[in-house]
Amino acid sequence: MVTNKNKKPIVLIIAGHDPSGGAGIQADIESIASAGCHAVTVITSLTAQNTDKVANISSQDPNFFRKQIKLIFDDFNVSACKIGMIGDVELVDAIHNELSDIKIPIVLDPIINSGTGENLSPRKTYERILALLLPLTTIITPNTLEAKILAGTDDLKIAADKLLSYGTKSVLITGSHEKTDVVLNTLYKKDNLPIEYTWKRLTGSFHGSGCTLSSRIAANIALGNGLKNAVEDAQEYTWQTLKNGLELGKEQIHPDRFFNIKNDI
Repeated sequence: MVTNKNKKPIVLIIAGHDPSGGAGIQADIESIASAGCHAVTVITSLTAQNTDKVANISSQDPNFFRKQIKLIFDDFNVSACKIGMIGDVELVDAIHNELSDIKIPIVLDPIINSGTGENLSPRKTYERILALLLPLTTIITPNTLEAKILAGTDDLKIAADKLLSYGTKSVLITGSHEKTDVVLNTLYKKDNLPIEYTWKRLTGSFHGSGCTLSSRIAANIALGNGLKNAVEDAQEYTWQTLKNGLELGKEQIHPDRFFNIKNDI
């Protein structure tokens, strides 16, 4: 935790860019900034998307990508890392190579499909993520659909156990994609009983809720919070951003990540 008044905890974001600002790097920056941390960013890919659809994805050159990560660690004392959409096998290898010897907490949001339904992570990519990145992570934050795909089972308890077996320290499975009256999120840790959290289901479809949650967890950890407190605060924060969501585009709603900052103009 940073105590110098002229410094802030630094969180490295490795994720894709969403031109609409609803998800991806911009969502992460907003969530991290609202927690009082500073975000440094390395973009995995550019996307052509809006609140309705993803039309195209263009991944970064792996060598240029690695150089950016190296320069960040040469210059900054990074307190935590959040990894979002990767989308390319070579970038998974590059992330593993750059982070495997750096002992910082890592939050992994294993984005497979976009909020609008398009596939963002081919099978060979997420299989590589499971093998190389899960052993490095502090927590992985799949929604129920992602957990089922990653683990190859519809049983969420079995899915969580399988993800833990790859080496991640904890798994938070979120239930916003289920057809239930309330949203059920469950935190799993090896040799611990699962902790369930229930949230009132809000109406509408939201763009970037998973990015908001995972990046807020990373910021909370960078601030010195324990994992359980980091997860609980991030859920409350994310729910409030959705409750105060902004209808900026024609389709999915943007979370208002600065909902608690009043505009007096």
